[in-house]
Amino acid sequence: MKRRRRTEILIQGDPALAKKLAESIIAIYDYREIIAPQQGLTMVKMRESAKNSLFYMGEVLVTESKAEIKNCIGIGIVVGMKNELARNLAIIDAAYKANLPETVAWEAELAVAERQIIQKRAKDQAKLFETKVDFQTMDV
Repeated sequence: MKRRRRTEILIQGDPALAKKLAESIIAIYDYREIIAPQQGLTMVKMRESAKNSLFYMGEVLVTESKAEIKNCIGIGIVVGMKNELARNLAIIDAAYKANLPETVAWEAELAVAERQIIQKRAKDQAKLFETKVDFQTMDV
């Protein structure tokens, strides 16, 4: 599983999963917190549709953290003030970079979490479509 997909699952899914995975690594391996979770601002890049050019829409508050396991550095960045999630993401990222054997077993858990996210999104979208007005069927 690619890093981007894994990170999206951990951010959009239940934070308890990220905590569980990180704790399973902390229990076995020594890790060093390079940068404790801290807040910062980052620029949000958007694409303007008329000219198809990029521009910076503004800033967003993020929490970032860095951790090291077996000389491999992992980073966790999440929108908002979520210190624990940022720390857990950094530990998980470092575990993957260090190719720890525990990460192989995580693939199934992440796949299940991804399916739950997709189902929840579909359910929310179905609710939204119930309120959609079809102007073609309206009598004037």
